[in-house]
Formats: sequence, C-alpha cells, structure tokens
Amino acid sequence: MRCITVVIADSHPVVLRGLTSVLDARSGFKVVACCRDGPNCIEAIRSLMPDIAILDISLPGLTGLEILSIANSESLSSRLVFFTTSVEDCGLVMSAAAGAYGVIRKDVALEILVRSLRRVADGQRLLPLPSSDRALPLERANIAIAENVLTVMTDRERQIMSLVSEGLSNKEIGRRLNIADGTIKVHLHHIYQKLEISNRTVLAALFISNNGITEVLPGNRAPRVRLGDQRSS
Repeated sequence: MRCITVVIADSHPVVLRGLTSVLDARSGFKVVACCRDGPNCIEAIRSLMPDIAILDISLPGLTGLEILSIANSESLSSRLVFFTTSVEDCGLVMSAAAGAYGVIRKDVALEILVRSLRRVADGQRLLPLPSSDRALPLERANIAIAENVLTVMTDRERQIMSLVSEGLSNKEIGRRLNIADGTIKVHLHHIYQKLEISNRTVLAALFISNNGITEVLPGNRAPRVRLGDQRSS
C-alpha cells in the first residue's frame, strides 16, 4: 500500500492533534505538516506537494476558498478536502463548485473519515449533500451543488459575477448593465459576504472554475442557468 502524504490546517490545536493521531494510527498515511493559518497552509502545499490537504474553510490569513483558488491557479496537484462542522455553509457549496475533492463533517465516524480520504487519494471526489452524512460521487452531487449556489445569489448578482469573470471594471459593468458604479460596489459587497470571500480575483476564479454558473443575456434580462461541467485533475 502506497503512503498517502497529508497536510492538515485548522486554527484549533485539538483538531490538528486529533487528526494527526487518527491518521498516524492508520497504515498508509503520513502527516507531513500541521498549520494553524492559511498562509502557512498554502506554503506547505507548495513546498511539500502532499497528496491531500485537509483544511477548515475559515482559516485566518487566507480562507479555505482563497487557498483553493490559489491551488487551482497554480495547478498544484494536492487534492483539497474541507473538514467542517456543517455542510450547510455557502462557502462549502462554492468550494464544491470550484473543485474541492471532498467536504467531510467533523462528527463523521473515524473509519468513514479514513475510507473517504483513501478514496480521495485514489482520485474520487466526494461531496456530501446538505444535511447528509453520505458522501456522494461528484457526478450525482453536481446538479444539487450548482442549484444551491444559484439560490444564494440574486439575478443581478449572478450577472455581476459573470461580468467580473470577464475582467470588466466596475465602470464597465455599470455601463453594460446601465446602473451606477456605487450600486455595483454594493452588489459586490453583498456577494463577498454571501460567498465568504474578500476580492474579485477569488470571485472570478470560483466562477471560471465551474465553467460559469450562469449566462448573462443581452440587455437587463435575468441570466439563464447553465450547470457547468466539473473539471477533474
């Protein structure tokens, strides 16, 4: 059995120690780094190139979504798995859309955790639906994930997401949609809050990673839903 290398990142020392103990007790796993913030996590992923990185979505310094965006943009080979207390979080829905390999609840049974990580190491994406302990193959979860993302955003916000992904400035978006620059800023602020991200670069990366969540139609008509194909590595 090959050795699966793992980086763990969580702001809580007890989680770091607990996960490390669990994996060290199982054959076939080697924890190569434990990190308590986002910047150290992404540096560990870059330098150590682990098979799997297990991280909380709310890390200080860089959020889990920002780490995922950086990993995608740099084509890092590590497979990211989010370890969370709840799968109802909007940010986790977006992480699924952006290419995370797994979302695992912190109250999952140890054997299920270990089995899920082995499946991720073998290249299978495991993303649970909300309020479910079951890990579903990505093909079955994809439609539900995209629909959940869409329910969070208004039609206007989805239009703006798409235009940001094209590299347009606030003024250019305002001209395209015939609304004021200040209104664009307000919409972006609401989008960032809903998706728990901090800037338009991450927003564009999330949108592009899912091959687009919506298509903006001419004029001021509402966007048409398009469920993008997931990328696999």
